Amino acid sequence: MKVFMIGGTGLLGCEAATTLIARGHSVTSVALPPLPEGAPIPKEMEILFGDINKKTDAEIEALLESCDVFIFAAGVDERVEFPAPVLDYYHKYNIAPLERILPLCKKAGVKRAVVLGSYFAYLAKLRPDMKLTARNKYFQSRIMQEEVCAAFADDTFGVAVLELPYIFGTQPGRKPVWTILIEQIGFMDKWPFTMYPKGGTAMLTCRQVGQAIAGAAERQSTGFEAIPIGMYNLKWTEFLSIVYEARGMGKDRKIVSVPPWMMKMGMFKVAADYKKRGIDSGMDPFGLPDIMDLDLFINDAYCRALGVQDDDIGAAIADSIRVSEAAYNGTVKLLEMKGE
Repeated sequence: MKVFMIGGTGLLGCEAATTLIARGHSVTSVALPPLPEGAPIPKEMEILFGDINKKTDAEIEALLESCDVFIFAAGVDERVEFPAPVLDYYHKYNIAPLERILPLCKKAGVKRAVVLGSYFAYLAKLRPDMKLTARNKYFQSRIMQEEVCAAFADDTFGVAVLELPYIFGTQPGRKPVWTILIEQIGFMDKWPFTMYPKGGTAMLTCRQVGQAIAGAAERQSTGFEAIPIGMYNLKWTEFLSIVYEARGMGKDRKIVSVPPWMMKMGMFKVAADYKKRGIDSGMDPFGLPDIMDLDLFINDAYCRALGVQDDDIGAAIADSIRVSEAAYNGTVKLLEMKGE
């Protein structure tokens, strides 16, 4: 199988390329330089450095020629900050490339596409009563992304969106996204306890994401499918126990679960900070406590159907936190994540 990927040198794209190549497939990727120093990028992957958005349709079609699968392992998530209107930026990075490339895939005879999405789209569909797309531009954008994918899928061209949850693991030389967590909880380090929501989340390791991408690429199905992705379901208290142990503060730190109304009181400061810095948040800060109060869990059957294997989630969390803390404290210099 011949695969063309956007974002093959990022954390998740690299894992997917490694898995695909190990299974005997060939992978070509367009990626933005520079490469993270020491990253285990498979030497068998052909890397074309550049911005896919600056290539002509003819150039992209030539790259897709004779390919079986297209993988979109790029884009940005809700942690990347933008000025208003934030939805324009989500469209630019997560939706517009697909509006352009998916029809080129069909023209070139590509049979299948795999797109990295978000489990917030899964939640929006699961809980329409929460009106999440109306209150959160990021939720809205991920639903829009799935709608674009569905519009191009048919009985000759399959498109799978992987609705990804929290992901742990690191790529040497690249800054993890979890520095934001260190910032969020660090001010409570001198307290005898940490206050946090009582819900929980689905999660998996970056290696497992690579396996899920490869499994979705190898599927023979056509049409559109949105696949909820998750291998482990942890309450925030369980998750933070691992986080604090990785930070050298012990795994028995007291975690006090707080109701949404209490967390919302602290969001006035967050909203004021956004306003001061000119940030248009894709997540409504006053709605976030209600989301984090949920047990946003996913059955692992979806992942196992894609061939995802068990992994050590605790070790992956600990590794992510240790590197994130070092990056946050400035003791190491790493490339920024590219939104994977």
